[in-house]
Amino acid sequence: MAVKKLFISLILFFLCSGMVYSADETTKSLREMFQNNEAVIYSVNLRTFNADDKNGNGIIEFSNGETSGSFINAVERLDELKALGINTIHLLPITPVGKIKALGTAGSLYALSDFTTVNPQLLDPNSDLSPKEQAKFFIDECHKRNIKVIVDLPSCGAYDLFINRPDLFVQNEDGTPYVPADWFDVRLFSIDNSPRLLNSDIFSLHKFFVSYMISIGADGIRADVATIKPFIFWKELIKFAREKNPNFFFLAEASESWTTPASEKGYFTDYKKLLEAGFDGYYGNYFELKNWDTMEKLTESVLSHQNVLKKYPEKKSVIGSFETHDVVSPLLTGGENFSKIIIWLNATLPLNPYYVDGFLQADDYIYDYSNKKAAETYTDDEYYYVHQGQIDIFNFSRKPGSDTNILIDEQKIAMELRRQFNDVITSGKFIPLNSDNSKIFAYQRMLNKKSVVVIINRNLVNSENVNVNIKNIKIKSKINFIKQDTATQLNKSKYTGKMKPASIVVFTIE
Repeated sequence: MAVKKLFISLILFFLCSGMVYSADETTKSLREMFQNNEAVIYSVNLRTFNADDKNGNGIIEFSNGETSGSFINAVERLDELKALGINTIHLLPITPVGKIKALGTAGSLYALSDFTTVNPQLLDPNSDLSPKEQAKFFIDECHKRNIKVIVDLPSCGAYDLFINRPDLFVQNEDGTPYVPADWFDVRLFSIDNSPRLLNSDIFSLHKFFVSYMISIGADGIRADVATIKPFIFWKELIKFAREKNPNFFFLAEASESWTTPASEKGYFTDYKKLLEAGFDGYYGNYFELKNWDTMEKLTESVLSHQNVLKKYPEKKSVIGSFETHDVVSPLLTGGENFSKIIIWLNATLPLNPYYVDGFLQADDYIYDYSNKKAAETYTDDEYYYVHQGQIDIFNFSRKPGSDTNILIDEQKIAMELRRQFNDVITSGKFIPLNSDNSKIFAYQRMLNKKSVVVIINRNLVNSENVNVNIKNIKIKSKINFIKQDTATQLNKSKYTGKMKPASIVVFTIE
């Protein structure tokens, strides 16, 4: 038993220490990496990313000497992310946030109050660097580690911004700003769907934001609720960005699952038109996994994405949106085993893997202070507003994570497979495998004479019989099992047996 434990420890050590991708990462742009399904993206709320909650009550109390996350202290965790196979960071909004009619004691990251600078909440007061220099310092440190950076662009404005610039917003008949859907702390920007791009002031502010991001070294932008702005707006903004940096990357928060406007007074531009406008990728609909109980639904989604993306002259792709900051923690919807399934789907499907800070650290995002009256607040909200089960974007809260490393260890093994078979996973054909049980997710990634085979029992509760036909196995084929946590067997070209609930089998063929 001791020898076995030592063997496992050595494997994990080498996986961790060897977690590097190709040398091309130093020369490839994020845009090219994403188009080729090579971006492994980690979504970060800098305000919580490296927060120091000394007393463990979940809230950062500055009066007690505790510190929240910042551009400067975030650098301490970059090597940790690199060891997890991460090569791209998605920064949730770093723009200043509103404090009037706010949600939470720090204000929502998406309640944008200023396009022209960075959020002072993310600054280190002990640094001699200017706000812009601190943001650039963080991005430069990412680039030193061959980690690209995407910055979030919020879709609506805070009430604070409306007070200063009411001309930028849609207004009701009585002159009050229009509240889109149930986004209580933000107001809808006024954008004319004409070739002149009126409101021209709004467009100018977005151009300033893009220029600012390019000047601090950001590799691209993730457009929050991209569907809420018209086609011509994005087409012209992307054109403006690409004139400054031809490789500047654009990711649209859009999905085929979203078919109606987020607001009755807003626009709706579907994901196909956004891709036509110049976006390099979109979310897809993988966040629906919790509702997919058959292989047919997974296959339909993957093939649908591939059929759509191949229609554009420039290469485009999707992210593994199995969990985002808007999605309840998979630990709550399916448990630890469901989270492992997400890790392996992210690692082996034709997409760019995507994780939210805390997911790999097994955080359920349950906050004991939820909706209780706050001891101290920095907005006009006296309560700790949170979306339970989702990463906190409203308060100065703890660093995401838990006491277990079980998902981190799983991630390292999955990413090592992805590294060794990078060509197969990023460029290989996706082949759904025949099975007589719809509860079994089974597919093969194949390129030339190499394959990666993935077989998953999607049933989280019951065991399921499996009988799967594998493609392209020859007498002299080299079979290597990467993961096999169930008592099943491979006999010639058939994988058969009984799979335990949520069990996963992954093997390679050469």
